[in-house]
Amino acid sequence: MFIFYYAKSSAAYAPHILLEETGLEYKAVRIDFQTKEQQSPAYLKINPKGRVPALITEKGILTETPAILAYLAEVAPDQNLAPTDPFEFAIAQAFNSYMASTVHVAHAHKHRGARWADDPLVHEAMRAKVTANMTEHAQMIEEHYLKGPFVLGDRFSFCDPYMALVTRWFRDDGVDLDQFAKIKEHDILMRQRPSMQHVLELHS
Repeated sequence: MFIFYYAKSSAAYAPHILLEETGLEYKAVRIDFQTKEQQSPAYLKINPKGRVPALITEKGILTETPAILAYLAEVAPDQNLAPTDPFEFAIAQAFNSYMASTVHVAHAHKHRGARWADDPLVHEAMRAKVTANMTEHAQMIEEHYLKGPFVLGDRFSFCDPYMALVTRWFRDDGVDLDQFAKIKEHDILMRQRPSMQHVLELHS
């Protein structure tokens, strides 16, 4: 059985949805960021970075959202959650990498400015750019990445929970989703899935 560590309103939302999709047995453990539980000695033994998600497997511990998503897709091959063609798999990984390296960082500028600067005025300047930057990233996803109705086309994949997470961020960051028809359609499809409905309750 897997043990999955998550926090509300965190990037763990995406692999949490995929865990539900796979039907694999797991135990979810919530880490309370309000009390800084992620910095506790007990949790730092699990993830020295003091972040979520973290997934304990029989072979060891995995961290980082893209890695956990790809792993879950591989250990549930009967679910067809990842392309089997190497090039198409790389396309999927490119999407998840963009989410992690670019979109997540832009979103973090709203709440995590201290990671990059100590000056409160710099933090404010970073926050002021979040809506514009996230709108730009939504445009990139709409035009370049999201094939529709799901990220990779007609079939749900390990990319779609990440899209669901980022759509949540877009709303929080003031992006006008009425500009992005494919992203809105994807959000509607995802909200119909029992996996996302269950995880929404845990992360709200």
